Parts: sequence; C-alpha cells; structure tokens
Amino acid sequence: MPLDTRFVHGLEDNTRKTVIDLLNARLADMIALSLAVKQAHWNMKGRGFIGVHELLDDVVERLRESADLIAERAQIIGGVAEGTVDIAASRGEMERYPTDLVEVEDHVRALTERFADVGARIRKAIEESSDAGDADTEDLFTEVSRQVDKDAWFIGSNAPSR
Repeated sequence: MPLDTRFVHGLEDNTRKTVIDLLNARLADMIALSLAVKQAHWNMKGRGFIGVHELLDDVVERLRESADLIAERAQIIGGVAEGTVDIAASRGEMERYPTDLVEVEDHVRALTERFADVGARIRKAIEESSDAGDADTEDLFTEVSRQVDKDAWFIGSNAPSR
C-alpha cells in the first residue's frame, strides 16, 4: 500500500509546512543570538569581565544545542534546516547587535534585551505550534524557551544594581 503523502510522521502536510517555516524562523534567531553573544564575549572589557566572559562561552554552547534541536526537528518532519549565516541575517528578527560596545555592563544590557526579544518569539512559536497541531514541536520550543529565559537571567544578573 503506498504511503499517504498528506501525512509525514503523523502530521498533515499543511501542519508540516507551517511548522517547518516556524522552526526555520526561530533557527535564524538562535543563530543571530549566538553570534551576538560571541561578539560580546570577544569585545567586552571592564569590571566583572572574566566571570561574564566565561559565562558567555557556556551560553553560546547552550544556544547552539538549542539551534541543533530546532534544525533537527525541521529535518525529522521532512523539511530542510536553513541555518546559514546569510539566511539568519535576512530572516532573523532579532535587532542587530551593536559592534561598538566595550563595557561589560553595556554588553550585558544589549544581550539581555535581545534574549528577551528572542524569548518572546519562541514563546509565540509555542502557541503557533500548538495551533498548527504539532505537540512535539510545541514541546521542543518550550524546552528552548526555558533555556533562553534561564540564560537571560544568568546574563542579566551581571547588570549593576540600581
């Protein structure tokens, strides 16, 4: 009996297409965010430098793991993971990271803002995955959201008290 092409991995074709597009949009954000973290890591100076510098290496590793989960999910459901830098630059929705920052606290502020922004889009992706009927992708985005929020908290905890 031939495979019913309307379904791949138990998902209807329109659900698959919607979710693959959603996964690739968030993959672009995760790539952009990881590159922003590396930009800060390479260029920061000032009070608290070493602790934040080392933290950012760990954060980048977790962002890359999350990006890998997102990319693999797109493949698993029959799509293509679009993870090149040029696609991330054109498709990502994260505000461009400034390249003229030097002080640790300026980088902390800029990163915290971008983590909040990307986190909000990931939470929206949770809802959109649910609406599309893909509970597994919804769960994946929930996992990624928790990690992004946690890393935002770690980074933001380095901001000076007011």
